[in-house]
Amino acid sequence: MTTITTADRRSSIDPETQVGVITLTVSDLQRSIAFYTKTLGFAMLQQAGPDVILGIAGTPLLLLHELSGARPWPTDAVTGLYHFAILLPTRADLGRWLRHYLTLGYPLPGQGDHLVSEALYLRDPDDHGIEVYRDRPRAEWRWNNGQVQMAADPVDIRGLLEEAAKSGEPWAGLPAGTTIGHIHLQVGDIALAEAFYHGVLGFDVVAQLPMALFVSAGGYHHHVGMNTWHSRGAAPAPEDTANLRFFTLALPTEEARAAVVARLAAAGISSQAVDDLIVVRDPWQNTILLHVRPLSAAQAAAALATAPASLSV
Repeated sequence: MTTITTADRRSSIDPETQVGVITLTVSDLQRSIAFYTKTLGFAMLQQAGPDVILGIAGTPLLLLHELSGARPWPTDAVTGLYHFAILLPTRADLGRWLRHYLTLGYPLPGQGDHLVSEALYLRDPDDHGIEVYRDRPRAEWRWNNGQVQMAADPVDIRGLLEEAAKSGEPWAGLPAGTTIGHIHLQVGDIALAEAFYHGVLGFDVVAQLPMALFVSAGGYHHHVGMNTWHSRGAAPAPEDTANLRFFTLALPTEEARAAVVARLAAAGISSQAVDDLIVVRDPWQNTILLHVRPLSAAQAAAALATAPASLSV
């Protein structure tokens, strides 16, 4: 098994660190554009050949790259994406999206009241996992010895829809303030995941189960989730499948990013500068781009064109 020498962690990753954008390969770009714009409510910001940039109010959030004829994401016995999570600003926003989703003729999505949040789950046409959620106020989160208390209870679906109706506002696409709240990965080994994401990158461990790990910056309930529920000891999915191409971590300052790069170097993990981005891969070859926010549409387009092939490890 791969081993990682963890860096000297006298400080955590900058507390304002967030997940920036998610990039997926898809088998049919036009089909995916229709799904993500009509069903989920993203705006199309830019398209060039097989690549499209989707976002909110000019801010890139989701990048799609067409791999024509790619097989659906296999979900089991591979490492990679478990789901990415779209964070809506309010409970009424989540209710409005759910009402819109149901009016399109879809069945009720999967659900989980996680105490810190209310979440709904679905899959895109290539079987990529998606969570759409809203956070409860941080004052309502419960902590015990540095671990946030989470659950998987049923969501009050009726209450969500009533909250949307009470607001009186129609569905008009994803609202301003929508972000990528977190990413959840299928990994091959929890201890190795902790060594990399906590020991090297510097995220704080906020919840840990025998087969799952949740880490965050700044006391959030989690920015990166990892599990081995279907992937213990597994390898990445074959290249001819729709998959996670890369995701970004958005840091608030150049100094904050330099601190992460220094920890990578101290741990003997390769990283590479590509234009205004730092590219690194985790132990399962998931590509991560470190950037200083905000990420412009031009930077996102450059990342789409170069990032996954740019790093030799």
